Amino acid sequence: MSAEYQLPKAASEGFADASAYDAYRPSYPPKAVDALIRHLHITDCANANIVEIASGTGKFTELLAKRPESYNIHAVEPHEGMRAQLVAKDLKNVSVTDGYAAKMPVEDGWADACIAAQSFHWFATHDALKEIHRILKQNAVFGMIWNIEDYNKPKSWKSATSWGQKLNDWIWSIAMDGLPRFRNEQWQGVFERQQKSNPLQIIRDTFGGDLPRFSLPLGEERIEWTVWLSEEALWGRINTLSQVAVLQGEQKEAGYRLFKETLQAEDVQRNEKGEIALHGWTFLAWTDKI
Repeated sequence: MSAEYQLPKAASEGFADASAYDAYRPSYPPKAVDALIRHLHITDCANANIVEIASGTGKFTELLAKRPESYNIHAVEPHEGMRAQLVAKDLKNVSVTDGYAAKMPVEDGWADACIAAQSFHWFATHDALKEIHRILKQNAVFGMIWNIEDYNKPKSWKSATSWGQKLNDWIWSIAMDGLPRFRNEQWQGVFERQQKSNPLQIIRDTFGGDLPRFSLPLGEERIEWTVWLSEEALWGRINTLSQVAVLQGEQKEAGYRLFKETLQAEDVQRNEKGEIALHGWTFLAWTDKI
């Protein structure tokens, strides 16, 4: 990785077990993938060039690589362990490089679309938007997608279950590192700060004389889903959250006790295998390059 950039400690340590992340983090519903591709205007666009920022272990990259359009995918990932997991998958038409959102090894105007899956909240900055704008073709679209479980949702979202809300309260209580997650609902701010009170006035304080680069309002769509998981798989998935993964000793043990107690709630649904119904949403957002 470039000496100019260091991953936040919460990311470098919280995602240290890249194999566990790849095993337990969910994939994305086909309906949501199709919707995002449509909003990016690349449905049926054979061999379109796509840049995926912070591609991680390739949970979304795999779905892009399987598409019938045979996209050319440039996956950029700064975390060495996650990047190694993605490289090992040897996905068709996918090149994987070290890089980060504010400095990508991609030519000017190369991309027909740019995607950040489960990640934009980590780098929702002016420098990242400037770089995304640089690598996109004129009028191309930047798309964002997140899987949001009931236990890891924003406070403003209504919980699907009482037990999900209890775990959500616990996760909010341990998020003390000050870094923004999707649930903080701060990532939109970088787009909103592009707005000018006067259309003819350049924002100088925030953007140093730059004009806005992406259109507003953002397009948004939310798709509900339910998956059935064993208790072990559900706890494994919760442990892929960076702020849970770094817990140790009594803190981790207390969290597991709370998890087990929470699953005694009356509204916990179980199937004939004993698997638990986990409810959540896939949230999409998109914006055009200006």
